[in-house]
Amino acid sequence: MISFNVPPYVGEEDKYIHEAILNKKICGDGPFTKKCNKWLKEKTGTAKALLTTSCTHATELAALLADIKPGDEVIMPSYTFVSTADAFVLRGAKAIFVDIRPDTMNIDETLIESAVTDRTKAIVPVHYAGVSCEMDTIMDIAKRHNLLVIEDAAQGITSTYKGRQLGTIGDFGCYSFHETKNISMGEGGAILVNNPSDIERAEIIREKGTDRSKFFRGQVDKYTWVEAGSSYLPSELNAAHLYAQLENIDKIQADRMKSWNLYYELLKDLAKEGKIDIPFIPEECEHNAHMFYIKAKDLDERTALSDYLAENDINAVFHYIPLHSSPAGKRLGEFHGEDRFTTKESERLLRLPLYYGLKSDEISYITQKIKKFYN
Repeated sequence: MISFNVPPYVGEEDKYIHEAILNKKICGDGPFTKKCNKWLKEKTGTAKALLTTSCTHATELAALLADIKPGDEVIMPSYTFVSTADAFVLRGAKAIFVDIRPDTMNIDETLIESAVTDRTKAIVPVHYAGVSCEMDTIMDIAKRHNLLVIEDAAQGITSTYKGRQLGTIGDFGCYSFHETKNISMGEGGAILVNNPSDIERAEIIREKGTDRSKFFRGQVDKYTWVEAGSSYLPSELNAAHLYAQLENIDKIQADRMKSWNLYYELLKDLAKEGKIDIPFIPEECEHNAHMFYIKAKDLDERTALSDYLAENDINAVFHYIPLHSSPAGKRLGEFHGEDRFTTKESERLLRLPLYYGLKSDEISYITQKIKKFYN
């Protein structure tokens, strides 16, 4: 069976985890966490990068920093993982879902402004498959309506929009380092704090509402509880695992991009014949080969294709069920406007195996089976 995903492993993870154990510092914010924070800050150009226990927690931290309160509204796509909405509805806000673009599967930026009300507090663009949303338009809307922008860049590490790293364009950015992502710490994430004025509060909320970070920097002689917060610090063991991959990210990304390009090359003729759709990358976007998907004609065809691939030992999977059609989404959110593409396009999409170390002959085998299904 060709797995859909195999967590990345570069060979240095064991050494660094052992080093963390020998350091006798395996709780949060040890040497490896600091190295990861520094790497992310320098790579992205953000004002501050802070590792978290997950992208879910990074987004919850962003919601706290944004002062999301009961009665607020937050605009986002319905085609996203539940964490995008959870972070805000936990604060009492209402999720306002907007339709997606069929070409990128990202939120349709032309529909956002009509969803803005006097209760709207933030816009949450989700960069699907590591391909950026149309951020110039989104930032313009936010500026004119005095809204915050919180980028869900869970899939977007190293991807750019007009040369800017995803996660650094809005007020806050959130990364995921789950085992299905390009680089992984098992479970983990990071928040990018792009406005220096938010850094101190981010550190406080992340550290259980205390000014412990200032204490360790020698800025206060003791630390205390100063604001409501939670514990968003990952273990040093997870951070050590991640740091080995950050050091090797160019190698990992080159390998994934080679696989992505091979899929594209081998399937483009099938797409030209109109039998499938393959990913579209806007000119201003540089993606990170997070995902290669194809779109079948409809749900029935996707189901048949998925079953056929499984019969041939290929694990291809679909993605999210749109949130507005879920039980919680119906209670805690509202779809603004017409669902022209969210449901229809989500039912067509099938993700193909893609991970660090996937072999070229495996990709050739997968694409041969797809062609056989259609021809």
